[in-house]
Amino acid sequence: MHVELRAVHASDLPAFYRQMNDPVALRMAAFTPKDPADRDAFDAHWKRILASSAVHRTILADGDVVGSAAVYGEPGEREVTYWVDRAYWGRGVATAALRGLLAEVPERPLYARAAADNEGSLRVLRKCGFRVTAQARGFANARGEEIDELVLALEG
Repeated sequence: MHVELRAVHASDLPAFYRQMNDPVALRMAAFTPKDPADRDAFDAHWKRILASSAVHRTILADGDVVGSAAVYGEPGEREVTYWVDRAYWGRGVATAALRGLLAEVPERPLYARAAADNEGSLRVLRKCGFRVTAQARGFANARGEEIDELVLALEG
């Protein structure tokens, strides 16, 4: 499977919206919008994203839109995030996409956060060189409760 990143196009947003409303994916990601089905909030969020200076990319697998990846935040505190359609989990797509994003954004350190029980995401982050640096607790909208979260860093 050929995985590549490209700039986000407005035509990608319906796929992102569908992917972010998969109940299994929402539960796994845990830290999600309060109401992922609120299309107006989704559109406003992406309008802000596309107007920002953050690096946002569409993930393509064999030419199909399968997710998004980004680096955002203030210098010295920038974080990576990604979302991959559940149909592509376990196929190396997230790892390939994150590696591509890290090659595009050479600044370090970079940080990431994941639910402590999100083994798939933690595996991707570790494969890309991130290491756990802290534990925290936070309210996970998708689970309706406070859960454990891991903070990871990728150093220079």
